[in-house]
Amino acid sequence: MSTQANDQVGARIAIVSSQWHNEIVDEGVRGFRESLTQLRDCTVEEYAVPGAFEIPLHALRLAQTGRYAAIATCGLIVDGGIYRHEFVSTAVIDGLMRVQLDTGVPVFSAVLTPHHFHEHADHAGFFKAHFRTKGTELARACHTTLLSLDALR
Repeated sequence: MSTQANDQVGARIAIVSSQWHNEIVDEGVRGFRESLTQLRDCTVEEYAVPGAFEIPLHALRLAQTGRYAAIATCGLIVDGGIYRHEFVSTAVIDGLMRVQLDTGVPVFSAVLTPHHFHEHADHAGFFKAHFRTKGTELARACHTTLLSLDALR
């Protein structure tokens, strides 16, 4: 991993988000960016992928560049498609864990799988607010973990 990626000042952080239900997922990305840039001097670079299933591979490729101190992810996996959402969410989370363990670059997840999701206005409003909160929580976890890992050097 490059020295630049680990610098506390001016660190580069990537966030990879899925475009399925992007009107909801984008709230998490906004919450992450706004909160993280208040917590630390950093650059947040956004990458969009079609669905949650594509997130781990993109996270791996970004981690392998050595340019990023951390990688955050954001997505919404709902039931009702051609795949059972439990299988997709397990594959995504397992893939993200493998990325951070194999590369040493911390990976954070706000890839959520709700029990019940309906595309009406009340649910959309709830999930937009929920993703905004999750983005903020993701930023705090990222910031705290980077400080902790830096202290281990």
